[in-house]
Amino acid sequence: MVKKRSPEAPGSDSQTQQPRKRRTARYLLLAVGCVLLIDALVGDKGLLVMMQARARYRELEQSLTAARTENARLREDARRLTEEPAAIEEIARRELGLIRPGEKLFIIKDVESRESR
Repeated sequence: MVKKRSPEAPGSDSQTQQPRKRRTARYLLLAVGCVLLIDALVGDKGLLVMMQARARYRELEQSLTAARTENARLREDARRLTEEPAAIEEIARRELGLIRPGEKLFIIKDVESRESR
């Protein structure tokens, strides 16, 4: 009598196929995971791009705050120039060197000391 081998007998192909299939599946899963991780880090919407965008956003936010502060200062200067004659006089005296009628202008020059001659 000849014994027939059952498909699950030791040393059969089906038993060696199982670990091989599992190993292949694990490597494939690992490769897909690596690709997804790399894409998450450096892809179009990856972590590095997101960090750069946040840094740019902070720069623009600071620039906007500075521009708003400057705008408020300029509005205050414009309001003073339209409502306060003293502000106009101050600028005329400082920047244009103007004086009021009846005022005397004294120009004082530095005289070299005798030691430096």
